[in-house]
Amino acid sequence: MTGPGDGIELLVRAVRPTNAYEETMQRLLQSIRLGLIGPGEQLPPERDLASMLKVSRDTVREALATLVDASFVVSRRGRYGGTFVVDSLPQELPPGATSREFGSEEVEDVTRLRRVLEVGAAREAAGRDLPADERARLMRALEECSGCAQADHRRLDSRLHVLIAELSGSPSLVPLVANLRTRVNALLDAIPMLTPNLSHSNAQHEAIVTAILAGRPDSAAEAMNEHIEGSTALLRGFLSGAPSGKA
Repeated sequence: MTGPGDGIELLVRAVRPTNAYEETMQRLLQSIRLGLIGPGEQLPPERDLASMLKVSRDTVREALATLVDASFVVSRRGRYGGTFVVDSLPQELPPGATSREFGSEEVEDVTRLRRVLEVGAAREAAGRDLPADERARLMRALEECSGCAQADHRRLDSRLHVLIAELSGSPSLVPLVANLRTRVNALLDAIPMLTPNLSHSNAQHEAIVTAILAGRPDSAAEAMNEHIEGSTALLRGFLSGAPSGKA
């Protein structure tokens, strides 16, 4: 059995800039799923992980707690305690799913489409002089998504994204984004719904909506791109099985 910290080169490789929690989750998940930290092996202490990943100990603690909840690692107390990879990793794909439907290719294809369609939609919406009723609809959609129960989040999240497409002023864009959200939700449904990520997602939604209402297209596009990259980091970690070097 190797000691904590052995053979985890992937953890210190740079990935796309995104939310620190989501980036940490991606690195840890990829290291576990690629076998760089094998079944039954111990992860480095929180302090060491924080130094290796260049994030705070609070971020590492939050990521490890999520991995415990998702049954990828277990926490043991006592003299020989620590955080260990489980002996048998959770099932990677939903029953009957194919790797093409929920693997690297689908994650990357959906991400590219989101950059084109949803980043563009946010930019266009922010560039329009929105009337009062449309501004009110956008704020209401944000508030409903931020304040909803977890069971309703996916539906209200999709409603907000489709509304932003509608506010872009392009009727042709709405069905494209609606179809895309179906694919996004299928991927998200294949991974655990993580409470910390929902909080980050709500904060990112607020940044997007704030920029749209303030009429700042570049800020709206940047906020939407950060939101997309955060979700993609988790999808890559849980579903892709290997780090992606594709742009």
